[in-house]
Amino acid sequence: MQVLCPQDELKFNDETGPNTTILNGFREKIGEMSNGDGAQELLLSPYRVLDLTGQGGLLCGKILADLGADVIQVEPPGGSAARNIGPFYQDDVHPEKSLFWWSYSANKRSVTLNLETADGRDLLKRLVKSAHFLIESFPPGYMDSLSLGYTGLEAINPELVMVSITPFGSDGPYAHWKAPDIVGMALGGFMYLTGDSDRPPLRVSIPHFHLHGAAAGAAGAMIAHTHRAITGEGQHVDVSCQQAVAKTLAHAPQSWDLEGVILKRMGVFRQTSGDSIVRTCWPCKDGYINYVLQGGSSGVAASTRTLLAWMDEEDMGDEFLNDVNWEELGYGQVRSEIMEKGVAPLIRFFATHTRQELVAASVERRILLFPVATQQDILDHPQLKARDYFQQLHHPELDTTVNYPGLFVKDRHGERMSLRRRPPLIGEHNREIYQDELGLTLEQVTALKESGAI
Repeated sequence: MQVLCPQDELKFNDETGPNTTILNGFREKIGEMSNGDGAQELLLSPYRVLDLTGQGGLLCGKILADLGADVIQVEPPGGSAARNIGPFYQDDVHPEKSLFWWSYSANKRSVTLNLETADGRDLLKRLVKSAHFLIESFPPGYMDSLSLGYTGLEAINPELVMVSITPFGSDGPYAHWKAPDIVGMALGGFMYLTGDSDRPPLRVSIPHFHLHGAAAGAAGAMIAHTHRAITGEGQHVDVSCQQAVAKTLAHAPQSWDLEGVILKRMGVFRQTSGDSIVRTCWPCKDGYINYVLQGGSSGVAASTRTLLAWMDEEDMGDEFLNDVNWEELGYGQVRSEIMEKGVAPLIRFFATHTRQELVAASVERRILLFPVATQQDILDHPQLKARDYFQQLHHPELDTTVNYPGLFVKDRHGERMSLRRRPPLIGEHNREIYQDELGLTLEQVTALKESGAI
C-alpha cells in the first residue's frame, strides 16, 4: 500500500510534549467534521464514501460502513457483477439474492450510474463534491481515461481521500496484469507455504487475495483520513493486493533475511526457523485442537511441563519428552528429532479427550492450548453471544429475517454500533440521492435512466 501525499511525520507523544498543538488541532478538526459539537453518533457517521468497487474491493467500503460511514455503492445500470456470485439465498440464482453480495454490502446504500456516459460522469462529479472518500478497483488508468482520476477529482474536492485497489498496484511491470485469486495468492507467496510438503502448493478455498487488498485499503483510508483531519489535504491511497498478501506471511520473509532459509509448507507442522519444526494441529476425540510443543521463558516451558505432568497422571507419560530440558531449549528451538519422538505420545493422549475436556483443563492447569472451532461452534460461541456478534436483519422484499455476522468493533457506547440496514437492492436509493440530495427533478431522473446514464 502506498499513500501518495506529502510525507509529514506525525508523532503523538504525551499531551505535554512538543506535539501537543498538533494533537489538539487533530481533535478540533475531528470535532468540526462531526456533528458540529464534537459528538458523533457513530465512529464515522459524519463521513460519506462513494464505493465504486466491484468484487475486488467491496470489503473496503463494508469496513467503513460498519464504522458508521454513509457508504453509497455506485453500481452500473443493472447492478454490480458481484451480485452474480453465489451461493444464493435458498439456491435461487438472482442478483438480489447473492450471499456473496449480502456479505459485503450490508450497511450500504446503492445508486446506479454509468461512468461510460457523459451524464454519468457529471453525476459522479456532483457526488464527489460532498464525499469524503472514494474507493475504486478498476484497472490502473481507467479512471484517468474518463477524466476521473485523482488529479481531476482533487480539483473538485481537495479534501477527498481516494483509494485505488488493484492486484499489483498502479505502477510496475505487473500493474496491468489480471489476477484471479489463485494467481494473486501464488504471486503473494501465500500458496507456497500452504499445504502438505509432499504435494503441490494449496490455495485456500475461499478467495482471499482481494480481501487482503480491500482490508489494506480501509486501513490506508483511515491513515489518510488522519492526515486530512490535521492538514485539510486529501490523498490518493494506492493499494497492491499482492503486497497486502505478502504482509500476511508472518516470519517467512524474515527467515530468509536473517537465516537465508526459505520456509516450506508442512501441513500440520510449521517451521519456526530454518531447522526448527513444530506440530500445530492435533486430532482429539471429537475434532482438533492447536498446541505447540515448545520450550523457553515466559511460561512456555512451564506450559509444556504441565501438559507432560498431566500425561503422567493418566499413565500416558513419555520418558523422552520428560527428559528434554525445556527450560534451556529456548522458544523456537524444537528440532525435528524431538518432534519425531514426541508426536506419537501426544497424539495418543489427545485422542483420549474431547475438545472441551482439553480446553477446560488447559485453563485450569495453565496450558497453552486452544480448540479448532467448527462453523457451528462459532454460531454457538458464548463470547460472541455475549458481545451480540450475530444480528438479525429484516429483508422486507423477501418477507424474512436473516442472521448476519455483526461488527468487528464496538465504540465506547457499545450498543450503538450495529448493522443498520440490509444490503441494498439495485439502485434502491437513486431517488433518495439524486432527487432528495442532488435536487434533480423526477423528469430529469427518468431521462437519465432512459438514456442509460443511471
